[in-house]
Amino acid sequence: MTTVKADLRYTDDHDWVSSESPARVGITDYAQDQLGEIVYAELPEVGAQITAGEECGEVESTKSVAELKAPVSGTVVEVNEALLDNPELINEDPYGEGWLYAVDVAEDGPLSSADEYAEQISGTIE
Repeated sequence: MTTVKADLRYTDDHDWVSSESPARVGITDYAQDQLGEIVYAELPEVGAQITAGEECGEVESTKSVAELKAPVSGTVVEVNEALLDNPELINEDPYGEGWLYAVDVAEDGPLSSADEYAEQISGTIE
């Protein structure tokens, strides 16, 4: 069963965002499961201005390439450098070591609560 973390907010594109500042962003357990083995992640650059709902990178798996759409608007302040050498961390720990980037949030995009997202994907909340 797909896991949903109770303390995160989610997009319809299966991204998650934390409520801390700066906010961390990643793809959900559901998304990584659908993609299969992730072999490459193209992340936004530190200092980049991202806009909620717009493409800011991509994740490539053995099955396909998926666009990363920003869940919030703001400035990227950090990227997960560990993913450059070990993109499989996204599969192994999507809510932990597999986070993608951190952003100083200027404005939220349309986000769902953990309950709403879990209902959408028939997931279990942890």
